[in-house]
Amino acid sequence: MPSASFSSSRSYVRRSRRKGGHRIPLPSRTQSSEPCESVPCPNNVTGSAMAATACAGPSGSGGGGSPPVPAAAAATTAGHHSPYDLRRKSPPAYHEPGPSGACSLPARKRPRTSLSQGVDVCNVSQYLQYELPDEVLLCILSHLTERDLCRVAQVCKRFNTIANDTELWKSLYQSVFEYDTPLMHPAPCQFEFVAADECDADNPWKESFRQLYYGIHVRPNFRPKKDSRIKHFNTIRASLEYVEERAGSSAAGSSSAGGSSSGGSSSSTASGGSSACSCACGAGACSCRRAPAAAAAQPALVFVHAGLYQEECLAIDTDVQLIGCAPGNVAESVVLEREAESTLTFAEGANRAYAGHMTLKFSPDATSTMQHHKHYCLEVSDNCSPTVDHCIIRSASVVGAAVCVSGAGANPVIKHCDISDCENVGLYVTDYAQGAYQDNEISRNALAGIWVKNFANPIMRRNHIHHGRDVGIFTFENGLGYFEANDIHNNRIAGFEVKAGANPTVVHCEIHHGQTGGIYVHESGLGQFIDNKIHSNNFAGVWITSNSNPTIRRNEIYNGHQGGVYIFGEGRGLIEHNNIYGNALAGIQIRTNSDPIVRHNKIHHGQHGGIYVHEKGQGLIEENEVYANTLAGVWITTGSTPVLRRNRIHSGKQVGVYFYDNGHGKLEDNDIFNHLYSGVQIRTGSNPVIRGNKIWGGQNGGVLVYNGGLGLLEQNEIFDNAMAGVWIKTDSNPTLKRNKIFDGRDGGICIFNGGKGVLEENDIFRNAQAGVLISTQSHPVLRRNRIFDGLAAGVEITNNATATLEHNQIFNNRFGGLCLASGVSPLVRGNKIFSNQDAVEKAVGGGQCLYKISSYTSFPMHDFYRCQTCNTTDRNAICVNCIKTCHSGHDVEFIRHDRFFCDCGAGTLSNQCQLQGEPTQDTDTLYDSAAPMESHTLMVN
Repeated sequence: MPSASFSSSRSYVRRSRRKGGHRIPLPSRTQSSEPCESVPCPNNVTGSAMAATACAGPSGSGGGGSPPVPAAAAATTAGHHSPYDLRRKSPPAYHEPGPSGACSLPARKRPRTSLSQGVDVCNVSQYLQYELPDEVLLCILSHLTERDLCRVAQVCKRFNTIANDTELWKSLYQSVFEYDTPLMHPAPCQFEFVAADECDADNPWKESFRQLYYGIHVRPNFRPKKDSRIKHFNTIRASLEYVEERAGSSAAGSSSAGGSSSGGSSSSTASGGSSACSCACGAGACSCRRAPAAAAAQPALVFVHAGLYQEECLAIDTDVQLIGCAPGNVAESVVLEREAESTLTFAEGANRAYAGHMTLKFSPDATSTMQHHKHYCLEVSDNCSPTVDHCIIRSASVVGAAVCVSGAGANPVIKHCDISDCENVGLYVTDYAQGAYQDNEISRNALAGIWVKNFANPIMRRNHIHHGRDVGIFTFENGLGYFEANDIHNNRIAGFEVKAGANPTVVHCEIHHGQTGGIYVHESGLGQFIDNKIHSNNFAGVWITSNSNPTIRRNEIYNGHQGGVYIFGEGRGLIEHNNIYGNALAGIQIRTNSDPIVRHNKIHHGQHGGIYVHEKGQGLIEENEVYANTLAGVWITTGSTPVLRRNRIHSGKQVGVYFYDNGHGKLEDNDIFNHLYSGVQIRTGSNPVIRGNKIWGGQNGGVLVYNGGLGLLEQNEIFDNAMAGVWIKTDSNPTLKRNKIFDGRDGGICIFNGGKGVLEENDIFRNAQAGVLISTQSHPVLRRNRIFDGLAAGVEITNNATATLEHNQIFNNRFGGLCLASGVSPLVRGNKIFSNQDAVEKAVGGGQCLYKISSYTSFPMHDFYRCQTCNTTDRNAICVNCIKTCHSGHDVEFIRHDRFFCDCGAGTLSNQCQLQGEPTQDTDTLYDSAAPMESHTLMVN
C-alpha cells in the first residue's frame, strides 16, 4: 500500500499514486482544534475497525474533555504496533494537544503495534480519521450495507465525505438494483431514468437508492448480504402475498393504536415491512431510506429482477408497484409469460398500482382447446386505475387483443409501451372504459392497432401507430375518445376508421401513407377531425359514406394518390377551414346523393380538379377558395344539384365551373376569374342557376353554353374576359337576365351554330367587338336590353341567323346600332336605336380603307368584294374604297354585306394598299369571332 504524507499546512490528504484515487477534502489542523464531529466513545472497545472509528470524541467516563495523552506515549511504546500494516510519514514535530483535548499526532517513526487491551484508543482513532488512505477506507466501506454506510457517514466530516462517494454508492446501487442509470421515483407510480450527469442531486446513485429503498425484490435464488434489511423473494406471487400480509398487520396495528389513544399510528409500513425507522442513523438523521410518513403513503414497491416468469398468473387488486429490475434493456430482461388466462390483470382496488419495464407475453398453446377470446397479455377491468409504463407487450393469440381495458371506472395510464407484432388487436378499450394512453409504439399487429367501442372514452396522445395489417385506429358501436398528436401511417386499410355511431375527437394527428385511405367514416359514423395532417395515402385522404356526418376542420389534406375528401353513398359531413392541395384526383368529390357542407376551405394545386360533384351529388359549398387546379375548379354533372355560394374560384388551368351531362345546382355570389378556359361552361342538358357572380379575366371567355346546355344566368357581372363575355352555341338555350356584360376584349354575347337563348334586361357595354353577335342559323330573343358604348356595333346578325329584338335600347356604339348582313331578316319591334357613331359609314364616305378603323381585331359590317385579278380567296375581303382605288380596273366582284376587315389594307394581297400604310402580320379575314375552347376535362378524365 503506498504511503501518504500529512502536513499541518495542507487541508488535503495526499492523493494515492494508484490511478483513479479520490482526493477527499479534510479540515485544516491549523484552523480547527477539533476536526471531527464528536461521537461518544463506548467504554469497552472491541477489535472492530468500525467500532474504533466511533471513538474520536471524549471518553464516556470523563467529565468535559478527553484525557491527556502521555507525552512519551508514541516514543516509549516500542512494543505497540498499528493494526494497519501501513507506512506513513508523520509530521516533522510533535504537536501538543489542542485546548479542546484533541488527541496528539503520532510520532514520525511509530513502531507497528497490534490492537490489544492496552492500546491507546485515541491514537487509533486519530490514525483512522486522518491518515488511513482513502483507497483503503473506500475498500472497507464497499463491504458495508446501505444502513451501515449511512452510520459511518455520521462519524466525522471526512467519513461523511468518503461515505457519500459517487462510485461507492453506484457500486452498492447496482448490486441491489442492477440498473445502469439511476432510476428516480419522485412520486407514486412515477419512475424515470436520469443520467447521472444530468441529475440535480449531488449523488444521483444515493438519491435513487433513498427513493427506492422501501421496495422488496423478486430475485430467484439470490443471497443478499448478511445484514441487509432488503426483502428478497423467489416468485412474484410470494412477494405479493408478503405485501398483503404486511398490509393486513399494518391495518390491525393502526386499529389497535387508534383504540388506545387518539392520533396513534402504526409502527410498521405495509410496503417494506420494517419499523418506522429501522436503521441506526436515528430518526432525525436517517438518509438511507425515505421518511416514515412518505414510505407509509407509498404503494408497495416490488422489483422484479431479470428472468422468465411463466408459472404465475397475476391478478392485482391492491395498490402495488411492479417494476422490472435489470442491467441493459430492462424490459427485455424481465419477461412474464402465460399460455392460459391473462398474463397480468388489474382488478377493482388497484387504484395506485403500477407495472413497468417488463415484457408481458401471452402465448397460448396451439394444440389447446381453450377459448382465448377473453384472455389478454394485459387486462384492466372495472374501477381501477393502474399505470403501465415502458412495457413490451406481445400476444400470439389469433383472437381477442393484446391489451384489453373494459368496464366503467377502468381508467389506466398506459405509456411508453411497445404493443407490436401481435396476432390480434393491439389495444382494445370498451364498455365505458377510459384511461390515458400516450407515447406508445403500436405496430405490425394482425388486426387493428386500436379498437374503441361501446361508449369507451380514452385519451390517446403521441402514440406511433403504423404498419398494421388492418386499420390503424378503429372506433365503432358508439366508441368515443380523444386522440391527439398521434402518428398513424403505413397501415394496410385506413389510418383511422369510424363506424356505427362512433364519435371520436382527433386533433393534431398525422395520418399518412395508408395503403388505402387516411380516414374512413361510414355507417352513420360521426367524429371531429381537427388540425390534422392527412397526406400521401393511396386512396382518398378522407372517406365519408352511408349517412355518416363527421366534422373535418382545419386539416391539411395533401399529396393523396387519389382524391383529398371523398363523400359518397349518402354521406354528409361538415368540411371547413381545410387546406386541400396536391392530390392526384379531385380535392373534394361528392357523389351518389351525398349532401355535405363544404366551406372556408382552400382547394388548390390539384393534379386533377378542385371539387367534383356527380351522380346526383348535392351539398352546400360556400366561401371556399378554389384555385390553380389542373382541370376544372368545380365540376357538376350527372344530375347533381349542389349550391355554391361566395366562393373564389380562380387561376385554374382549364374551366372555373363546369356543368355537363345534366349537371344542375346553384352558383351564387361567387368570384370566378383568371382561368385559362372559360369561367363557366354549361353543356349537354345541364341547367344551373347562375346568379350574382363575378366572372372575369377568363382567357377563353366568361360563360360558354354549348351542346344543348341550358341555365339561368341572372344578375351576374361578366367583364374583362379575353374573348366573348357569354358564348351560346350548338343548340343551347340559356336565359340571361339582368346581367352586366362589359369591358370584354372581344364581343359581349356571341350566339352562333344554332344557338338560342332569351336575353332580357341585360346591360351590355364597352366591349371590344359587337355587343351581341348572332351568327350561323342562331335564333335568340332579345328583350329590354341596353347595349351601349361598344367599340364596334351594338347588334350584328350574320350568316343566315335571325333573331327577335323587342324593346331594346342600342346607343352610342362605334360601328352602328343594328348591323344586318345580307339575307338576314330579324323580327324587330319597339327598339330604340340612337346616338351611335357610325364610324364605318364615315370612313367609307371619307374614302378611307376600313382597315384603318378596324385593324385586324375588329370586323366592321359593310359591303365587301373580291379581286379575281389579285387571286383573292374565299378567306379574303376587300373594302369598297380599296376596290375603287387600289384595284381600279381589276376584275372584281361584290360578295355580300357582312362582317370583315380589309385584306388589302392589311397588306396580305400581292399589291400594296394605296390607302393604308405598312402591312400587318395578319393573313386572313375572319367573318366571326374566334371560337372558344371547350373543356378537355372529359377527355382527361
